Amino acid sequence: MSSGGPAGFRSARGARFPKQARVTKGPEIRAVLARGRRVRTESLDVFVLPTARPRPRLGFVVPKARHTVVERNRLKRRLKEIGRIRVLGALFDVCPSVDVLVRARPAAYRASWDELNAQFLGVVEGLCSQS
Repeated sequence: MSSGGPAGFRSARGARFPKQARVTKGPEIRAVLARGRRVRTESLDVFVLPTARPRPRLGFVVPKARHTVVERNRLKRRLKEIGRIRVLGALFDVCPSVDVLVRARPAAYRASWDELNAQFLGVVEGLCSQS
C-alpha cells in the first residue's frame, strides 16, 4: 500500500496520528456503528461510513470486558499504529471520504501484529472497493 494523502497528513514512521484523522466523539462513533457498513473478521469488526469530509478518519473501540488495562492499551496501540502507518494513507488513495471504526473482538487480544494488520487492511480495501 502506498501512503498517499496531502502533505502534513501522511502516515509515516515517527509521525503522529493527526487529530483531524480521528473519530473520537460519542455521537460520531454511534453514527458509524448505526449507519456504517460492517465486516466481521476473526479479530475485528470494521465499520465504514461514507461522509462529506475531504479526508478519511479512523476510530477504535476496545471493550473492557475480561481484560486488564494493560492488555486493552496494548491492543489499542497496535490498532492505532496499523491505522496510522498502513490504512490511513491507503484510504486517501482508495476512498478518501469515509469514517472507519474498528471494534476489537475477543480474539484480537491473542492475534499477532501480522494477523491484525492483514485483517484490518483486507477489510478496509474490500469495503472501499465496493463503494
